Amino acid sequence: MANIIGVTTCPTGIAHSLMAAEALRNIGRMMGHTIKIECQGAEGTTDPLSDDDIANADLVILAADIHVERTRFEGVPIFETVTSRAIRDTEGVLDDALTEAGITSRPPASVARVAPTVAAPAPAPTGAPAVVPDEAPGGKRIVAITACPTGIAHTFMAAEALKKAAAVSGHQIRVETQGSVGAKNQLSEADIAGADVVIIAADTHVDLSRFTGKSLHQTSVGSAVKQAGQVIEAALAAPALAARIEVASHASKPKPAEKRAGPYKHLLTGVSYMLPIVVAGGLTIALSFVFGIEAFKEPGTLPAALMQIGGGAAFAIMVPVLSGFIAYSIADRPGLAPGLIGGMLAVNLQAGFLGGIVSGFLAGYIAKAMRDFIKLPVHFEGLKPVLVIPLLSTLVVGLLMVYVVGAPVRAIMEGLTAFLQSMGTTNAVLLGLLLGGMMAVDMGGPVNKAAYAFSVGLLTSDTFTPMAAVMAAGMTPPLGICLATIIGRNRFSRDEQEAGKAAGVLGLSFITEGAIPFAAKDPLRVIPSMVAGSAVAGAISMYFGCGLRAPHGGVFVLAIPNAVSHLGWYALAIVAGTLVTAIALVIVKRPLDEPKPAARLIATSPHGRGQ
Repeated sequence: MANIIGVTTCPTGIAHSLMAAEALRNIGRMMGHTIKIECQGAEGTTDPLSDDDIANADLVILAADIHVERTRFEGVPIFETVTSRAIRDTEGVLDDALTEAGITSRPPASVARVAPTVAAPAPAPTGAPAVVPDEAPGGKRIVAITACPTGIAHTFMAAEALKKAAAVSGHQIRVETQGSVGAKNQLSEADIAGADVVIIAADTHVDLSRFTGKSLHQTSVGSAVKQAGQVIEAALAAPALAARIEVASHASKPKPAEKRAGPYKHLLTGVSYMLPIVVAGGLTIALSFVFGIEAFKEPGTLPAALMQIGGGAAFAIMVPVLSGFIAYSIADRPGLAPGLIGGMLAVNLQAGFLGGIVSGFLAGYIAKAMRDFIKLPVHFEGLKPVLVIPLLSTLVVGLLMVYVVGAPVRAIMEGLTAFLQSMGTTNAVLLGLLLGGMMAVDMGGPVNKAAYAFSVGLLTSDTFTPMAAVMAAGMTPPLGICLATIIGRNRFSRDEQEAGKAAGVLGLSFITEGAIPFAAKDPLRVIPSMVAGSAVAGAISMYFGCGLRAPHGGVFVLAIPNAVSHLGWYALAIVAGTLVTAIALVIVKRPLDEPKPAARLIATSPHGRGQ
């Protein structure tokens, strides 16, 4: 048995980060290992790894689709994979990681696996007295943190599910939610000191330093929402910290498929840091249009100020941030300075987001090479990160951008922009079908984010039609599921019908991840239905030339005058995509044969009432 630590993270830090963390925690404990997972998301880090955790670890597993800083794990074997494999083939990931670290991957036969006991939050049994956690004999004191990248829906759904599951099991629990409006119900030092176990259900970064010395279980918000009972059982069943097993320190080699994912991971890291800036800037620009599409041209007015904030500031730093954090993903902190400066040069040279991507990769690999190969005397080593690498890497990247990269990339960007703005109806429809389908394939995963990043990048070139198609297609999956649970109620359980309502709210807010629970339960029927609806929505939006100036916001953006061009046709695209998804689901899903509630109650009591 081994003491394993890990980090999970994805571009948005919402669903895949949490699901991967939860899978690793549960399966690792079932295999008899001590395991703690740090989940890094858009709102911070959940269950952060302390210095003691790292010092006592036998192995580090990095399940990440974006960059994770590795310097703090120096001296501990590292195994790298992607979140999708950690979710689908968790046991295989753990076996491969332990094998490469030279640790026996299987526990002794005497180690019993933890069997999940509660599949989801459920009400107390009929006729049983309500269990009050504070008075329950043998109950444990649990503290938890829930956090998702957007901090809107999943954060609070996970908190509620954990509270219900703890009440059913007779435990006390206090949950801190780290949402879009900040941390609520914050855990005090006394809460943490008195806790028997800590649960971190997060798809974003959560600072774990305050939980040093506590038994800690990390999982994703998705797992907490869908399997809260299992999360609590896994947290309570975690074995005591084992003595460290000394192994040779080496970094594991990723599999070929994971090697190919390297540059894509760096790109998604840059996109994940860029997104909040794009959203804030885009919505600010959209607000300036409330006063008229040309109102911002009048100096000194509120529309002019809003445009200065959104277009003059936020959109001005969008490309530098993209470039800087691509470089950061490759070279850690030494890559930030050349990456940010190279991105600003891309803006000044009118190379657009493509220039920012190129400068980011140049800066990252150049800074990494300098970090690894430049050797200085011990007394001058401190100058390397603050003077030598920033200066030399910035000079190299800057000169390459000015004399080599800038002009060709600018020509490519101008050609792409001209093509998109002048393409015919057929090409527009095909592009809409492609972008729309990509938004529904993995619901917030890498394919979804690739389509979104492409559309967001074009906003800097005043190309707004792909952004409209992408947002319409991203709203369609959860909206279609919501409608399907209404018109085809006999094909969904009561829990699914309730979840469908929540999915509808998420869909209206352009949170495609609201469809994940349904897709995970029945992927062969649900995913094709969603892809069909999203492709239709994207195609209709592109066909009618709908444009969107705000990169997020869902239906709430539609109320802003002039934020969406051809608003009527755009609404039609969303409605059509929703109908296609709903009708397809009703057709492909079979009716359920559930006993009626009355029949169960009559069978329970001769008086027709539950006892």
